Amino acid sequence: MTTMEKTVAIEATALARLDAEGRLLNAVLKGPTTKPGRFGFRGDIALKFQAQVADEKRPPDFSVEQVLTVVQDGESTIPVLAGYIHSLAYLETAAEVLSGLLRPEGSYFMFCNNIDLLAKYRIKMGDITFYVLPCDESTVWKEMLDLLSIDKNDIKKLDTAGKLDYVLDAAKGFSEPYDLVAYADALAKMEPVKNRNENRPV
Repeated sequence: MTTMEKTVAIEATALARLDAEGRLLNAVLKGPTTKPGRFGFRGDIALKFQAQVADEKRPPDFSVEQVLTVVQDGESTIPVLAGYIHSLAYLETAAEVLSGLLRPEGSYFMFCNNIDLLAKYRIKMGDITFYVLPCDESTVWKEMLDLLSIDKNDIKKLDTAGKLDYVLDAAKGFSEPYDLVAYADALAKMEPVKNRNENRPV
């Protein structure tokens, strides 16, 4: 079998619909990983698009950013995904956009900017459970390494796809009994959304 024959096409994975809808943006990685039949994506998943004027391409209103995910050739659901949302209020839209693509036993992590920095929740949206964790002035990648107790020296010799495989394979086994919080209750406790452009040089 040649290398070309082994290549996984996104059309044969659970990311196909998101790709067809033009939601997979700013990809650092969008292609086969080091594991047979596996396709990886690191980038953003657009959640709400701005109205377009003529052919003008506008950035989305908001997205799940810094997404880390892998999917298996021929499978219709995403087994593991981590990402960042700037407001907890976007979780509902994320669950809608990803509806039908997640599995009840999957591992899903949403890092969020406007929850208490000590908060760690589990929130169920339908039959899907999300681990919801704080993230302020950090990255999903760094937070996942910390959460999974992965030493960056253990993966520094791997390429981008190899690192993604390593981290997300570890994430699949993650199980912490964080408080199960109703989404409405979590929303009631969320903090104001920070202005990203504050303190930036003009």
